[in-house]
Amino acid sequence: MPDKNRPDKGPAKDAVPRRDKDRDQREAKDPKPRNDAWERVLLARHVQRPHTLDFIRALFKDFVEVHGDRCFGDDPAMIGGPASFEGRTVMILGQQKGRDTKENIARNFGSPRAEGYRKALRLMHHAEKFSLPLLTFIDTGGAYPGKESEERGIAMAIAEDLLALAKLRVPVITLVTGEGGSGGALAIGVADRVLMLENSVYTVASPEGSAAILWRDAAQAPAAAAAMKITAPDLLRFQIIDEVVPEPKGGAHLDPPALFETVKSVLLRHLNDLLTRFKPDDQDGIKRMLNERYAKYRRIGQWQELHSENNNGNGVSHVNKVADIDVEHSGSADLLHSNN
Repeated sequence: MPDKNRPDKGPAKDAVPRRDKDRDQREAKDPKPRNDAWERVLLARHVQRPHTLDFIRALFKDFVEVHGDRCFGDDPAMIGGPASFEGRTVMILGQQKGRDTKENIARNFGSPRAEGYRKALRLMHHAEKFSLPLLTFIDTGGAYPGKESEERGIAMAIAEDLLALAKLRVPVITLVTGEGGSGGALAIGVADRVLMLENSVYTVASPEGSAAILWRDAAQAPAAAAAMKITAPDLLRFQIIDEVVPEPKGGAHLDPPALFETVKSVLLRHLNDLLTRFKPDDQDGIKRMLNERYAKYRRIGQWQELHSENNNGNGVSHVNKVADIDVEHSGSADLLHSNN
């Protein structure tokens, strides 16, 4: 019988959960193989993981948050503004999640609407006008797909961000800190240097969404995460990102101060390198920077093409050769930074 004097708020503190001994023995004999990709997905989503505002408070000084898109309104899921980084003024931009349900609702769980991406575009143009390097922090499951986003033109807003970043005449560095979900992440992620925290993920669709499409079963998300190759080491191997930033053992949430020191040194190293190679007052240097940014994204996505001959006389068609396809950069980036 339940204790009528104790309100029903879950099990008593001294309650010991019952264990299935047969199940424990089966797991001991035949343990499931470790799914590193899914473990990283869970760490990337950890509620105590540092978010964009945590990085801003730890790494930057004199941050001034800019609000509104000058068209519809403000979006708390996308934050940004100028700040000082090791004595240099930079522009900060990033998605912001919440720590609890109330804050997540206010921040729309880190999923910006159209006005958030238009605010991002406003800050990109501001950075270019005043020659401020742009540092972006990606942490979103994706852009918000609701009715209001469609009404306010979110597809066009994201497309305009992508185009603006492709031809932005200042250095751009992106750090994926948690989830990097689909076009909502890429909208602030077209950069000269793309970095990822060790336990972050970057993906075209969530593991749950991919599992629902492939197997009609969202419970297959761990298998989808492993198959999609969405972790930082995978993407570094594919040359999609430029560096994996190590985290404290067990995850970033266990020792944020140590993580912040590591991130500061990595960001500073890449920023100094870009500013040394492409000086803001050197028009030829800026043009080279834009050309290299263009070539960087043209190189992403390597594949092989199979060529088959006609029937070889034995009634069997076979592979003639395997050709590596590589896209050569031929100066087409000039189209991106033209005035048209």
